Amino acid sequence: MKLLALESSCDETSAAIIEDGRILSNVVSSQISLHAQYGGVVPELATREHLKNLPVVTRQALEEAHTSPRQLDAIAATRGPGLPGALLIGLKAAQTMAFVLQKPFFGIHHHEGHLYSAWIEQEPDATPPVPRINMENFEPTIALVVSGGHTLLVHVESPLKHYVLGSTLDDAAGECFDKTAKLLGLPYPGGPVMDRLAKGGNPDAFDFPRPLLNKPGYDFSFSGLKTSVRYFLRDHPDIAETDQGLRDLCASVQNAIVEVLVGKAIQAARKLKVHCISAAGGVSANSRLRDSLSLACQRRKIKLRMATGTLCADNAGMIGALAWLKLSQGAPGDSLDLEPKPNWELPSA
Repeated sequence: MKLLALESSCDETSAAIIEDGRILSNVVSSQISLHAQYGGVVPELATREHLKNLPVVTRQALEEAHTSPRQLDAIAATRGPGLPGALLIGLKAAQTMAFVLQKPFFGIHHHEGHLYSAWIEQEPDATPPVPRINMENFEPTIALVVSGGHTLLVHVESPLKHYVLGSTLDDAAGECFDKTAKLLGLPYPGGPVMDRLAKGGNPDAFDFPRPLLNKPGYDFSFSGLKTSVRYFLRDHPDIAETDQGLRDLCASVQNAIVEVLVGKAIQAARKLKVHCISAAGGVSANSRLRDSLSLACQRRKIKLRMATGTLCADNAGMIGALAWLKLSQGAPGDSLDLEPKPNWELPSA
């Protein structure tokens, strides 16, 4: 059973081929260099690039997987959330292909794709190794989904059965990284730059707030932290001008963000008596987060699963793997009349 998946929710154009849960190809075309000069993603430019790149990445994904369109059994695409124009490109292309080929179509929630990407692992017996979504050893988990525009904490009770514990009230963790980096004069995207600089800094140099860390519930709010950094720079303008001061600032801000993410995940796992935590989304590639979450889980004998490599960022492989999982469990296809849902909140399932 082969499936083509498309992802175009923001500034990555991606296509992937999935066969029986195995990701045969996962091609991603990034627009970072295009948007970097503007300090963030420009929606109109992103849409134009998707129009240009989608046929190229789709053709490459098919070629790498040695697959022809007639061999496909289903088509999937990200329906939301994301930029309206960007979503429209991938969704309508997928629906058109499904109509022409007379195959089922699946409109996938982007965050749900991240949610299950932590169960995509290298197939050990394959040569060369092939990523495969593996739910055979699934156990209930607290899933932390951290991306550029969203931060979610989700209780996954069983495959395709989950409910949201908490979400972003204002700025997400990724937004806080990027907006803070902009305040510090760092290039876009700021998160990876801050991560790199923080490795040479002191995470305890400056005491920034940990929003909602000790409050009841599992929601996230990082706008106050960003504002705190803004006022700190106003009152101490010279610190960021030195190399070590900049590194210390990056390390301290990063430490505050990570402590909130790890703290909330651990709190949820302990309260709900869940013995597994997973993490996915672009921010899950942050080295401090990975190290801190690993150490926290190790201390409490909690199993940890994390998305790896390109599967952390936006990619069609995770969209296709989830669509295949739905298809394999008998889920019916979606209507070809579906429209994009730019503000689609992750529904409990």
